[in-house]
Amino acid sequence: MDSDGTQDARGTHATPVPRSRSAVPPMPSAPPGVGGSAFLTWLRTSRPAALPGVWRFGHVPRPDEEPERIPTRQLLSGALIAFLVGWLVWSLLWNGYLGGWWVLPLELFTPDSWRENNDRVGNAVLWYSYYTLIAVGIMLVVGRLGRWGEVWRRFGPPAWRPTAPTAEPAPAPEQDLASWSALRAAGAEDAAERLAADARSGLMRDVDYARITRAWQGVRSGRHDLAAFTGAVLKDGAAACLHPSGERDLPSRVARHDLVSGQVRLGTTADDPRNPYAYRGTGLGLGPDLLGTSLLAVGPAGSGKTKTVVRPVAESLCLHALAGRAAVVVVGAAGAGLGPADGYDVVVRIGNPDSVYDLDLYGGTSDPDEAAAVLAEALVGDLADPHPGSDSRRSTTVLAQLLGPFRAVHDRFPSVPELRQLLDGAPGALGALRTGLKGSGQESLVRELDARERQLGHPGDVAAVLADRVALLDRPAFAGFFDTSGQSRPFSLKALDHPVRVRVDLPARGHAEASRMLARLVVAQFTASVAVREDRSLFACLVLDDATGVVTPEAVRGIQRLRSGNAGAVLTLRSLDDVPRPLRGPLLGAAGCRMALAGVTPWDGQDFAEVWGKEWTEARDVTDRQIIAETPAGKAVHALRRVITGKAPTARAVTVRQVERERWSASELAHAVPPGHAVLSLTSVQGEHAPPLLVDLRG
Repeated sequence: MDSDGTQDARGTHATPVPRSRSAVPPMPSAPPGVGGSAFLTWLRTSRPAALPGVWRFGHVPRPDEEPERIPTRQLLSGALIAFLVGWLVWSLLWNGYLGGWWVLPLELFTPDSWRENNDRVGNAVLWYSYYTLIAVGIMLVVGRLGRWGEVWRRFGPPAWRPTAPTAEPAPAPEQDLASWSALRAAGAEDAAERLAADARSGLMRDVDYARITRAWQGVRSGRHDLAAFTGAVLKDGAAACLHPSGERDLPSRVARHDLVSGQVRLGTTADDPRNPYAYRGTGLGLGPDLLGTSLLAVGPAGSGKTKTVVRPVAESLCLHALAGRAAVVVVGAAGAGLGPADGYDVVVRIGNPDSVYDLDLYGGTSDPDEAAAVLAEALVGDLADPHPGSDSRRSTTVLAQLLGPFRAVHDRFPSVPELRQLLDGAPGALGALRTGLKGSGQESLVRELDARERQLGHPGDVAAVLADRVALLDRPAFAGFFDTSGQSRPFSLKALDHPVRVRVDLPARGHAEASRMLARLVVAQFTASVAVREDRSLFACLVLDDATGVVTPEAVRGIQRLRSGNAGAVLTLRSLDDVPRPLRGPLLGAAGCRMALAGVTPWDGQDFAEVWGKEWTEARDVTDRQIIAETPAGKAVHALRRVITGKAPTARAVTVRQVERERWSASELAHAVPPGHAVLSLTSVQGEHAPPLLVDLRG
């Protein structure tokens, strides 16, 4: 039984060759720990509930508001003045300037024999003890007024020694993740003991824990059998319920991951006044709860989109797939640095003759209308009216008029050369279809061909445009791809019902337009497949390294529907200029998480500033007004002050008012974001929001 409780996690369209299974997983570059004690320490580290985007592993919550911090000069001067006041009060009391009332309590509450005997030592102890008590009382009062405790904490020995990390208390047995208390409560005592033993001995890793936890959730929901789960655990221990690939970890890791909370750490929220105090200095973590609302990252070339955003997110989703939690499709140019091929189950290298897998041009469907809709979006989706209400129905109709009859005759969809001939209206191709349909009783398909032939050559016929776009794929570089005869191994996104890891390498060099067309094809197939999945407990995510030429009205609508299907998308752009102007607002609205990296242009910053809106803030206006002396003495004093300070005497007036200002202005986004940083706003699938945060992606 695999991590999702299914026997086959690939479907019929792409079945990769299983890798050899081993008892011990390969050593990743940055595992959570090596050895049983390190793994248990990682597993038992607290992960408190936190605000959206906060890295929960070992997080210490901070107050919502910044505590008032007294300036050093004011603090030290106040402490010194308080000391002098206390000294003055004691001096006045000691020298009798304030009378003798302060010794009255001693005279009232002590026997006369104690004060009037001839024991000089006893009298000295009594009176000086009382003096000490009074002096200590004065010190406590003036110390509290002068904030001596804060001076001690900020400048005394406590500030000299480094803060030692406090050891977390041992969790209660029912709250200890390493004890598998849920299994014990359900009666699987032997399975829980086997897993706990593997955790203590160092045979278990973070992916193993997440995978077995996912399988146990399937048992709790009734999808899997308890006896089968228990038998697999007793037999294989930490290696139970393996992913169909047999892998228990990725070959290497470039980011920090926490598979208990499901987060990947992208950086550190900057300690900047523009960030809310509760976020300052905390780690930034993204998980399916945030990626489920989709992420749009905009930044120029070299700003770190692939290295600091796409690669860590793709790596995290691959780990989730190994744990049976997610299915991921990563699309980018060949050599873009999206992770090693060994970290994926299916790698489609379009245009590379050594590619093991092919891409199904029709998305694995047998419905001609559905195939026509997806293919039309890929071919001419960027030519449709960019307004959100537009679509490519005319192109869909033309393709459906040809795909339906062809499939009825040949029991398959046409290859790229055949589709090009049909769109060009070649008499031989259309005649062969008509001949094949004769006597079949499918008069509706004959009428489809008749309608197509009548429209050929008429003004406004989109078949010529479709043929020109198909010609981009009918090139020698793609001769071995998009095969429909069954001789290749086409991958279809219908396999997203299973925890599969897919990477699609686009042929960017020399085939830029074809690459954009294929990227639109993958996006269209992804959004169509996610909408009809049976198991929506599996998170599905599309990671598109460069979305230039991909954002169409239908793509925006598809991204808006992903959240309801427990799916999301990660898109990157060099500039919002790569998106038609009418679609920029809907795209920013469809993405719940928006990121502007260092170096964006002011006009890109303006779009982000508009979508992030404004907030009420406190503005302080300081006005210096020159003081005019009326008397000769006053004029003399002012002249003396001018000689000493070099400035005319002024009176300062401070006006505090509430004003509404942009959270981040276009100018700030373009010029105030340091290199290696980004401004990121977040929205979770539960509707929680995080305001725009300045994040150091290098930390």
